[in-house]
Amino acid sequence: MTIQRHWATPLTIGAFLLMAVTGGLMFFHLDRGLNKEAHEWLGWAMVVAVGLHVAVNFAAFKRHLTQTTGRVLIGVFAVLLGLSFLSVGDQKSEPGFAPPLRAMAQVPLSTLAPVLKLTPAELRERLGASGVLATSDTQTLAELVGPDLKRQIGVLNGLLAAPRP
Repeated sequence: MTIQRHWATPLTIGAFLLMAVTGGLMFFHLDRGLNKEAHEWLGWAMVVAVGLHVAVNFAAFKRHLTQTTGRVLIGVFAVLLGLSFLSVGDQKSEPGFAPPLRAMAQVPLSTLAPVLKLTPAELRERLGASGVLATSDTQTLAELVGPDLKRQIGVLNGLLAAPRP
């Protein structure tokens, strides 16, 4: 099969459209549904599409590498890519929402229940329904599910998504 412009270029344009829109939504924290997953996984379509586009336009690609403007622009982005791997200053290793969620996971269930608009008994019941056995109102979510923040968030999301009585 030969690579042809009539499908390689539209594939590149479509993949770019997907990456640009989902990336913009994520940047402004407006993403929802499967936007993030589409951006991450279908980004590979962009890599393949650009590779095919370069292959079908290889003569033009080589010409850009012989011109000063092309070399400078490609070089600038190569340097930016390299710099993106550096850690700068007191850069946090976890997102800003993590400390408040960790704090919520450390309070007794009797304190957490009103935040979720539940009684402690309702909270214990919902935890049990999700497979988390709570035997006391003095237990914490962290004690029940462990220190993994993703697991804690998953349980909290399940509690918030459960239908209200």
